[in-house]
Amino acid sequence: MMVNFCKFTIKTTPKNYSMQRQQQLTLWLQSQFPDEIFTLAPASADASFRRYFRASFKDRTLIVMDAPPGHEDCRPFLQIAALFEQAGVHVPHVYAADLEQGFLLLSDLGNTTYLQALTTENARKLYADAVDALIKIQLASTPEVLPPYDEALLLRELRLFPEWYINQHLGVTLTAVQNEKLETVFARIVANNLAQPRVYVHRDYHSRNLMLCNANPGIIDFQDAVYGPITYDLASLFKDAYIKWDEEEIIDHLIGYWQKARKVGLPVNEDFGQFYWDYEWVGVQRHIKVLGIFARLCHRDGKDGYLKDMPLVLAYLRAAAARYVDLKPLFNLLNELEPPQEAPTGYGF
Repeated sequence: MMVNFCKFTIKTTPKNYSMQRQQQLTLWLQSQFPDEIFTLAPASADASFRRYFRASFKDRTLIVMDAPPGHEDCRPFLQIAALFEQAGVHVPHVYAADLEQGFLLLSDLGNTTYLQALTTENARKLYADAVDALIKIQLASTPEVLPPYDEALLLRELRLFPEWYINQHLGVTLTAVQNEKLETVFARIVANNLAQPRVYVHRDYHSRNLMLCNANPGIIDFQDAVYGPITYDLASLFKDAYIKWDEEEIIDHLIGYWQKARKVGLPVNEDFGQFYWDYEWVGVQRHIKVLGIFARLCHRDGKDGYLKDMPLVLAYLRAAAARYVDLKPLFNLLNELEPPQEAPTGYGF
């Protein structure tokens, strides 16, 4: 579908995108550039209500974020974009904002994600860049600036798993004994997460939210950032739901991060074994949450594209739960719910 408005053209209309909202967005953008001609086309969408459009001018491109105020709040994005930009990492620069309508005008970080770009040849360099950017974010951390990744939030995320993955996706109702064991494991996970040193946490620092661009990586989708466990973004990056690498190489990446973090004074554990333990336990919390979120996206929101990513997430979760005595009840429960299958394969070095 092609829609014309004065000096600009919308090349296509995203599915389920209302004409009224489309007109609001394009008229707002025209008000920013009254004397220029441009085309506007969908750039991407994500798991939320946000949509992104690429405005192409004669000499440049820009990104327009549409975050409907009834569903999304742009203020966290603006706050965190400023924090991360000041930290020296590459995030979209905000050129204009209309909070009342829910529109932001941003610099364009391109359309190639790490997930699309990663190969066995370039992975080591791209991940090193991602680690260096993460360290800059962590070094900029200050308490009481971002919301805390506290017990209430950690538990709320964990409980998406029984509600949406177990009940809705698997169609299983836990027995009282099973539920009690799960809650015991949840308490252990939360205790570990809360005991870790705290820094700024992107919360979705993975291959779909890192962009290949002139200053790698371009970092997007950071509006849910919090102040939480120092290993969390590492678990997002290296226990990625969308791409799998050999564990031995991932440990090498983690050692590289750990050495750099110690050198610049970040509060990582001096014992790499304990640091790795913390990384594993944060990964368990994340993957329990992710399974719940993927199930909710499918069964509540009609977005079933995430179902194909569940087996890898479940494989990460099983592997970690099998390694630690305190997670054995979780491992047993996973086996009761679904017999183990062969772990998904992926790329490797």
